[in-house]
Parts: sequence; structure tokens; C-alpha cells
Amino acid sequence: MTGFWELMARPFVACLILTGIHAYLGLHVIERGVIFVDLALAQVAAFGATVGFLWGFGLHSTAGYFVSLAFTLLGAAVFALTRLRKPVVPQEALIGVVYAVAAAASILVLSRAAEGGEELKALLVGHLLFVEWPEVVKILLLYSVIGLAHWLARRPLLAISQDPEGAFARGLRVRWWDFLFYATFGFVVTSSVEMAGVLLVFSFLIVPAVCGVLLARTVGQRLLVGWAVGILTSVGGVTGSYVWDLPTGATVVCAFGVSLAVCAALRRW
Repeated sequence: MTGFWELMARPFVACLILTGIHAYLGLHVIERGVIFVDLALAQVAAFGATVGFLWGFGLHSTAGYFVSLAFTLLGAAVFALTRLRKPVVPQEALIGVVYAVAAAASILVLSRAAEGGEELKALLVGHLLFVEWPEVVKILLLYSVIGLAHWLARRPLLAISQDPEGAFARGLRVRWWDFLFYATFGFVVTSSVEMAGVLLVFSFLIVPAVCGVLLARTVGQRLLVGWAVGILTSVGGVTGSYVWDLPTGATVVCAFGVSLAVCAALRRW
């Protein structure tokens, strides 16, 4: 048991922090109907990291982080500016294009690096098992600040997510609030991808939120369900990773698949 906590305490605490912020952001994503925005921004962040790597910055260096963040904020600006009152093409289509282009560009950039295959794998699955306490504290502080900002701006942000047409009609500056949402979202995604990888970040965002929608009605209830699902899944995934000696990030992603199936069954019953 001592060996378990020595090895798995840091990734477990990191998973709890990821659950706290991503379950909330996931509710906004579900309400907006832009399911793949997290995956797209995560891939843009990964593309920025690959560009930084090609420029000579390490994938987990401070300089590489800021290059990745700059690319993510650019993507956030694009998503905010393309939020139209009566769009000709659904925004989800643009998000899908951004994801595909960013993923292909990452492969092209890493093809110029000698260890491109290993770096691409690292971007997909992260280094959750080897996360250090200073990194855990850093994301806790960052996500706490972002969570406070979202709580202070909760009314306009929820109004835009739940009733965009009504928000436009009431004169809310939808694009500015959208940029705030996507910019803070970008900070979260950039930091999360650096630590947990693209696949796990997407799972933390979508699965708890979907489970909340399946099992509850109000925003508060859905958030509580999402947090509960994220915590229980983290416990199961991290424990399974240790017991069966499996990659931690991939194990937690698969555990999220099981959690979603269980919640779907509970909904049906």
C-alpha cells in the first residue's frame, strides 16, 4: 500500500484537479453543442508544442509551454470570431477542420524531428504517471484562478451557452464573452495537454459532463454528478493502472468509457 501511494499519489491528485475544472467546462461545451472544441484546442496546443520542439524548446519547457499557449489563444480567437447569430455552416464543422489540420500539421512538423514518433506519442498520452508535485501545485493555482473568473462571470457565460439567440437579443457582447470563455479554456487545455495528453483531456471534459446530462436536470446537479463520476473514474483508472502495470493515462481513458456505459445503463433503468 505504501508503494501504491508513493507512485500514484501525484497522478491521482492531478486527476482530481483535472476533474474539478474540466467537468464544469464540459457542461458549457455540451450546452453549446461544440463537442469537439476541447479536442480541437487540445490538438492546436499540441501543434504549438511541436512547433516549439522544432525550434529547439523541450516539450515540457517553459518556452515550449508559452509557444503552445500562443497557438491555443489564436485558436480561441478564431472560435470566438466565428460564433455567429445565424451561422450558414455549423461551428462544429469549423472545429472539426481545425482539429484535422492541427493534427496533420503536428505530424508534418514532427516528421522533421529525429524522435518525432515518440514525441507524438507523448502529446497523445502525456506524462501523468511522472508528474511532479510542483506541476500539480501550479495547475491547482491556475485552475483556481480560472474557476474564480468563471464564477464571477457565470451569468453571461451560462446565458450564452444555454440560450445564444436570447443573449444576442438582450444585447450581450457575445463575441467578447466567447473570447473570455475560449481564452480561459485555452489556458486550461494547454496546461492539461502538457501533463495528461490530448486523449485524457478530452475524456475529462466530455464524459463527466455527459454523465451529468444523463442523470440530472439542473446545472448544479449535473456538475455534482460530473465531479462524482470524475473522482470515481480517477480512483478506478489509477488503481487499475497500478495493479495491472498499465499506462496510467490510457487506463483512465478506458475507465471513462466504462463509466459512461454505466451511466447510460442507469439512465435507461
